[in-house]
Amino acid sequence: MPVTQPRHAASRPAALSVAVPLGLLFTAAASLGALAAAPVAEPVTPPVPAAALRLPAPDVAQQPVADPCGDAGVQAALASGDDEAAIAAFGGGEAFRAAVTTGNAPCISLSDPARLWVVVNKGRPLSPVDFVPASLQPYQVRSTSPSDDVRPEVAQALAAMAAASQGAGAGVLGANNGYRSYGLQQSTYADYVRDLGQQEADAGSARPGHSEHQTGLAVDLVACDDGCGGLDDFGGTAQGRWVAEHAWEFGFIVRYESGATGTTGYAPEPWHLRYIGPQLAAAYHHGGYRSLEDFFGLPPAPDYPF
Repeated sequence: MPVTQPRHAASRPAALSVAVPLGLLFTAAASLGALAAAPVAEPVTPPVPAAALRLPAPDVAQQPVADPCGDAGVQAALASGDDEAAIAAFGGGEAFRAAVTTGNAPCISLSDPARLWVVVNKGRPLSPVDFVPASLQPYQVRSTSPSDDVRPEVAQALAAMAAASQGAGAGVLGANNGYRSYGLQQSTYADYVRDLGQQEADAGSARPGHSEHQTGLAVDLVACDDGCGGLDDFGGTAQGRWVAEHAWEFGFIVRYESGATGTTGYAPEPWHLRYIGPQLAAAYHHGGYRSLEDFFGLPPAPDYPF
């Protein structure tokens, strides 16, 4: 007799069945396989803006440079002929030199024979060639030559230096030559050429129109004790050694130094002093310069161009 299940007995749950289209299954499987096989991409870093990589440096060359020649003090000093005041208005000797050598001083001419800063050499003749200083006076030291005139500021500085030399126990200073006119330089140079020949003359005497003596700013010194010696002896005297060390304190430089012939064009002359004023002389001394050409950034002048 068949057994019948009771009506109240719980029925067994039927298996869950979800109908998924067969094509969708294949598509999903293919996509998953492709993802699994694809290489993992490196992380991409966004580009850094160029401005953040390098900050621009300040362009110093484009910054305007003050023109000292536009200064009212410089203009007034130049107009009055007060060279020391003009140099001071530039900011002193070194500032003046720097402005000239960098081309930042268009109001300053190194060719103006009336100025303390004039440069005369074998390549830079005086202009005009027969220039005569506006004012001259005899120097107040012992003289061994009738050519004993210099510009007033040179005479004062020379007297002060002679007094200091004697006061320091270095001996008495005298002078052999001061201002020489164009005409006198003609005869002086002709004498050298006659006695030595032109090549030797050019090593020790300036041609007419090329002499510092014609500016009234140069003086040749001699040592005077019981009597006065000659030019050639001066460098080895106590006076010569003292002058080499202290001349700058009075506005002078030894113009033709040993070892500078290739620049100046002249054999050493420890007796030949050139006045450039206290401020420029201090800058020259402290800067260790040995020629005005180097001091003002000018080319050497070992020979005449003609």
